[in-house]
Amino acid sequence: MKLPAVMERIRARVPFTVSGSSEPVKLRARKSKLYSKNPTGLKEHGFFGLSVTVISVIFRLVNCLLVQTSFVPDEFWQSLEVSHRMVFKYGYETWEWKEGIRGYSYPLLFSVIYKILYLLSYDTVQLLILLPRVLQAILAAFADAKLYYLILKLENPEVAKWTYFCQLCSWFTWYCCTRTLTNSMETSLTVLALCYFPLHGTKTQNSWKYLSLVSLAVIIRPTALIVWLPLLLHHLWREENKLRLITQQGLPVAAITLLLSTLIDCIFYGKWIFVQWNFLKFNIVHNVAEFYGTHPWHWYFTQGFVVIIGPHLPLFLHGCTLASKRHRVLLISIVWTLLVYSFLAHKEFRFIYPVLPFCMIFCGMSLVKLRSWRKTAAGALVVMNLIPALYTGLVHQRGVLDVMGHLQHLCDITDSQDSPAPEVLFLMPCHSTPLYSHLHCPIKLRFLECPPDLTGSENYVEEAAVFYSDPLQWLRMAFPYKSTLPSHVVLFDSLEKEISAFLDGNRFVKQAEVFHTHFPEGRVGKKILIYGQ
Repeated sequence: MKLPAVMERIRARVPFTVSGSSEPVKLRARKSKLYSKNPTGLKEHGFFGLSVTVISVIFRLVNCLLVQTSFVPDEFWQSLEVSHRMVFKYGYETWEWKEGIRGYSYPLLFSVIYKILYLLSYDTVQLLILLPRVLQAILAAFADAKLYYLILKLENPEVAKWTYFCQLCSWFTWYCCTRTLTNSMETSLTVLALCYFPLHGTKTQNSWKYLSLVSLAVIIRPTALIVWLPLLLHHLWREENKLRLITQQGLPVAAITLLLSTLIDCIFYGKWIFVQWNFLKFNIVHNVAEFYGTHPWHWYFTQGFVVIIGPHLPLFLHGCTLASKRHRVLLISIVWTLLVYSFLAHKEFRFIYPVLPFCMIFCGMSLVKLRSWRKTAAGALVVMNLIPALYTGLVHQRGVLDVMGHLQHLCDITDSQDSPAPEVLFLMPCHSTPLYSHLHCPIKLRFLECPPDLTGSENYVEEAAVFYSDPLQWLRMAFPYKSTLPSHVVLFDSLEKEISAFLDGNRFVKQAEVFHTHFPEGRVGKKILIYGQ
């Protein structure tokens, strides 16, 4: 029993009084941390008079507003475009949804926002684009704050503070966390689940919280199981009552989550379907993802991981040498994830994004140990991350979003009965731009399609490849008569010379030039051009 409690009991039994007074003596409260309810000494207000959660929310909302570029097509075509079609009943359905390899659980989240905006008559294109990203930003902020409090509980205020600092500094987290990508949601859920996970040296009375979050991450993106497999096995190995963990917590949570996800998919697909199996069958068994590009097996170790961790790499390597027993399972999860993804031919930076917050823990430990070099290292970390964060968020690959704003006026023409309905042809690599989620009007839009071969035909060539092999021939075949021509053509400047005969011959006039990137590559040009009749 603690000393203050003992003294209170003695006072209750023995009436200490001041000489000449009948009032009892009041015992002075002890200020020692030994008797404090908050032994860490952490102030409730966090930093600068604000709680860590408030700071995180403000930071990620600013982050959301300062990311105005495109990363990959999936941030629109696996989320916002699907949500728009679910609510407003017009849009484009890609082959992935036709084949049933994508679930509706993630787009359903944004479709709720869209439905509310529609019912309130506030479904403007600006809000349809912004609010889903704001929601993603708030979730990322909550994950940042929970990561801070997790390290505070496991370590001390210094390690927690510098881990949080590293998390906010990460350029790739800044670039990705507010995007409507399943990888962004997967990463946020992974951090939240880790906060309830019984790391070595900690205990949990029940595991349903972290298991529920892990199950949700797997439903949204089945490959989330790769990151969590070492952690789940570690928990099972340390658990005394293994059968109880599996039968009373693990299986029920997984079954309920899977059942709800399957019901959602069956409702929106209009038939009985098991999306998770289809996803694994197409991407792992049939390796359809190879159709979208391949990299050598070592790419994640020599390029992918090096790029996403960026200037944090030296701190991470130093932090790994300081890792205690409880952190080794996180290090194992990082290495395991890189190894497993290395066996898959199709590789992308975003696939290994969920392990990045794990890395920040080791970076935080490194900064604490640096001491005399800490301020210099922290300053260098800020500057070296700030440059790529702002450049990739504000400059690189922004044209595919800006061009949709230039086309927005066509919606006004659609509402007019005096003018013919506009039709836009996108002569760009497939899914280069979002469509209806960024226009929000039912004008006719057409782009070059590139579904993979699902028939096993040796002679299969997708539409985009046919077009780029002979652009003029494709255009002549696709538009044999002037009456079938689109009203507007959108293309990268790298294609302009090749189809200039078609544009000039049909009296198309250049209406706008939109900057896209300083680093054109392949079929992607430096600028995007809009031609109209």
